[in-house]
Amino acid sequence: MNVSFTMAGGLAERVDQIFVTLDHWAVAHTPGPLQWLVQILLIVVPILAVFPGLFALTTVLERKGLGRIQNRYGPNRVGPYGLLQPVADGLKALTKEDLVPRTADGVVHYLAPLVIVVTAFLVYAVLPVGRNMTAVHLNAGLLFFFAIGSATELAVFMAGWSSRNKYSLLGAMRAIAQMISYEVPLILSTIAVIMIAGTLAPEKIVLAQASYTGIFPHWYVFTPWGFAGFLLFMTAAAAETNRSPFDLPEGESEIIAGYIVEYSGFKFALFFLAEYLEIFAVSGLGITLFLGGWSAPLSFLAVIPSWIWFFAKLMVMICTFIWVRGTLPRLRMDQLMNFAWKFMLPMALVDMVCAGVWRFLPGGALWSVLRWVICTVIVVVPYVALARGLQMGKKVEQRVYRYAEEG
Repeated sequence: MNVSFTMAGGLAERVDQIFVTLDHWAVAHTPGPLQWLVQILLIVVPILAVFPGLFALTTVLERKGLGRIQNRYGPNRVGPYGLLQPVADGLKALTKEDLVPRTADGVVHYLAPLVIVVTAFLVYAVLPVGRNMTAVHLNAGLLFFFAIGSATELAVFMAGWSSRNKYSLLGAMRAIAQMISYEVPLILSTIAVIMIAGTLAPEKIVLAQASYTGIFPHWYVFTPWGFAGFLLFMTAAAAETNRSPFDLPEGESEIIAGYIVEYSGFKFALFFLAEYLEIFAVSGLGITLFLGGWSAPLSFLAVIPSWIWFFAKLMVMICTFIWVRGTLPRLRMDQLMNFAWKFMLPMALVDMVCAGVWRFLPGGALWSVLRWVICTVIVVVPYVALARGLQMGKKVEQRVYRYAEEG
């Protein structure tokens, strides 16, 4: 029996590390002067292949999911069950005419979609998508992620300003105001994790959550400060990536299509690709910080390869984004900004205090119970107070639906 368990464990280990083993084998069988080039290609090519492929899959999943939510058909004509719709969309984007306004700044207008796509790909360098599967190991990986991610705001402004269109410029300024406002609580919500884990390296944060008590994991989301931080992080991430209900920069009813209104063809497709790459990246970071990264949800499921768990969690996050998009209406601009500065920011600061209390309260059975009670109160009381503060002075009436009578 022990021999069979050992063999099963060895097989699971080999499957889990199959990509790492292949990487080492390819580098070892490459001539010395070319090993650095092969090493770089083995890092870059999988990222350039996997996540754009996931983008194509997500577009079909989202359109079919929204169709189901809204009681209509999704893509069902191109290929079996409409699965080849991304191919048709890609061919259309490649062959569609590229129109540039006569008064536009041609160079900046051309560079904007390239800058936003490059920055979207760079952040994947520090995401651990499996055990020993981080492209670049940095002790300050979180700082790298947020520093590179902030370049997105520059690309958005480049697109809006260079188009020489008032709607484009208004959309760009909206987007920048929104991204800066929600970037503050996004970053602050990660500080609680940094305080508890004691590191800025994403792979070490995952390892800090990879242990178990019985069959249950030590994920940070299963603590009062971690649960609050996770909700704050993902809400800010939705606003940072212009997802519903925070998609005001692309509000068709007000500013046509925002900062991308003067883009067509493949340039528009690059903006579309970058938006989804950013969604995958922030979702992957949320998984890394709060959901144990590549670790299994139960100890006996650890035999399943770690990279499968990471992408399974990522698909759950993507489905949640789709569900929210099909459910919630778009906010107004004043609601968007008030929510960021009057609720999200104070709650992020409260969550930091809660994490500090959790960290420095003494151990022991009694103190463990008291720690849960104290930290829950620290989170819940400000939440209720801030929520009531946002509603103060506003008359919220019950909505009445009226239908035209049949004549």
